[in-house]
Amino acid sequence: MSPGSGILGPNNVAVLPQSMERVGEGGRSRDGLQRGRWRFGALAVALIAAPLAELGDIQAQAQAQSQNRPAASAVPAPSDGRSGDPEIRRLERTWRQLDQQLRTLDTVLPPELQSQPADRDSVSPLPANLIKANQAPRGALDPAQAKPVAPLALPTPLQLKDKGAQGLSLEQALAIAFAGSATLQGQREQVASSLASLQAALGAWWPQISAVASGSSSQIGTWVGAPVGNANLGFGPQFAPNGIATPPAVPGGAAGTTAGAFFVPSGGGTYLNESQNQFQAGLELNYALIDFARTPKIKAAGAQLRSARNTYAANLRSLQLQVSEAYYKLQQAEQLVRIRDAAVRNDLLILQDTLDLKIAGLVPRLDVLRRRAIEASDQELLIQALADRAVARRQLAVLLNLPPELTPEASDPISLQARWPLDLDKTLLAAYAGNPELESILAVRDALARNRDAVAAGLLPKLSLFAIAGGSASNTNQFDVSVFNGGCCGATLIPVENANGYDWSVGLSLRWLLFDGGTTAAEARALDRRSAAEAQSYAAQRNAIRLRLEQSFFNHEASLAKLASARRGLAAAIEAYRDVRLRYLSGLSNELDLSNTEDKLINALVSRLNATVGVNITYAQLLRELLPVPRDPSQPVQPQLQLDPAALPSR
Repeated sequence: MSPGSGILGPNNVAVLPQSMERVGEGGRSRDGLQRGRWRFGALAVALIAAPLAELGDIQAQAQAQSQNRPAASAVPAPSDGRSGDPEIRRLERTWRQLDQQLRTLDTVLPPELQSQPADRDSVSPLPANLIKANQAPRGALDPAQAKPVAPLALPTPLQLKDKGAQGLSLEQALAIAFAGSATLQGQREQVASSLASLQAALGAWWPQISAVASGSSSQIGTWVGAPVGNANLGFGPQFAPNGIATPPAVPGGAAGTTAGAFFVPSGGGTYLNESQNQFQAGLELNYALIDFARTPKIKAAGAQLRSARNTYAANLRSLQLQVSEAYYKLQQAEQLVRIRDAAVRNDLLILQDTLDLKIAGLVPRLDVLRRRAIEASDQELLIQALADRAVARRQLAVLLNLPPELTPEASDPISLQARWPLDLDKTLLAAYAGNPELESILAVRDALARNRDAVAAGLLPKLSLFAIAGGSASNTNQFDVSVFNGGCCGATLIPVENANGYDWSVGLSLRWLLFDGGTTAAEARALDRRSAAEAQSYAAQRNAIRLRLEQSFFNHEASLAKLASARRGLAAAIEAYRDVRLRYLSGLSNELDLSNTEDKLINALVSRLNATVGVNITYAQLLRELLPVPRDPSQPVQPQLQLDPAALPSR
């Protein structure tokens, strides 16, 4: 097995070199392996149960004896009991007790456990799902394919099929996030909504002109009856039954009489049907000449727009920080996979060397078992590192709002950011100047104050001008007229009547609220309290900004110092590992020294990686507080990874 070979064989199954699979052929049989395994467990039980003082003596004696006998011997030869040294006799008694426990354990073990095949000579395969999720990138990601799907759409089974990872740089990731982030797009809609609200408030300076029209059709059936007539009222001949003389029917004849025009006999009645069609149309104008609530409402809407725009700017800063952190952590996860994979491959090489030394009788069986345990532990770390990298890829994809079939991969190599160019005091002053988070709170407080003025204006008079002009038309039909018992209630009967006309009016309207039970005053006090609460929110946010800055600033300085220490430690760990590896192969160092030195080397690699990523993340956190961003969503956003001190606003 060459030093550059990996641990993945055909079908992504982890395998061991052939020399590692010949343990049973060179050194021990399967029964011997099983018995040695259980005796090792019994030895651990005996050593744990022994008194601490006696245990130290046992370990000292065992180490001394192991240096005076061949390494392949696992159990010392039994003593004849004739030694006069009390320490040796105590050690012999302990070994006899151990041998008794081993015999007892062999009789207790079930046969099926003793006959299980040894599977320690093979390396477990890596999970297939992790191998699939950690495939190498298939080229660069095309920004044209990174357009987000519809916000209310769900992914289809075809879209959920992963097309493999595609590489992109940090600047490309920021550009995609600024264009397609769902959170940022939602805030853009909030800004547009606030702008529309301001435009609606400005409309109060203009009169309202409305076109009004109405039409109706109706029919009425009326029956009118008079139980008592009006002949006895004495109102004259027009109300008498024979009050009106009529000319003779023939010349020279006698004159006749007839009822008066308004005579109603007792019991007389009339039935009448009437239908009517009407239509009216015109223009109506209303204009508030004096309205003390108009100006405060407009200023409140303007303050809400400023708040929405500052919130958008703050979201831009926050999104750049989130994308930068996710990108750096993805780089960290990728590098950690390489470190863990190199550690496992190195473990396999050392395990092969240890097996060869064990077959030659140069090292004890304990070294082989310890190397197997180390290799298994490092493989667990590799598996977790693969899972962490798959999760880091998906976290970056969610921030970028990529289509479901795309998986991003960091194409930029890990590069160290420069030291933060400002000291802490200048950083704090620059962060407070024009900070969008603080400006947003001030805008909200201003809007509350203006709304309070608008509510209080409800107690003041309001003078309005109104004007109405229009025309009307109607059609009336009277039909089915019936008269009973001489009729009733004489009136003019017109079968069909049409009417047309117009009208207009102009006037002033004054409205002054004199009493409302204290409702308006209570609403104004509530807005005052909310404004005071926003002032406290401003103080809390100001303190939070300082805490974030100081935390990032000090961690940035600490990460730079830790990186320098990690580099020195890594250089020393590499040299130490080279020396101990040669000493181990030469028999001058034991496996324990080799394992400890290997752990130091791996820890040094991880420490340097963590310190480098820590420098980059803390720089991004500091940049977030001072990053110049536009307030208007219509303006373009350019990714900026370095701070330009000359572009900062002066105080």
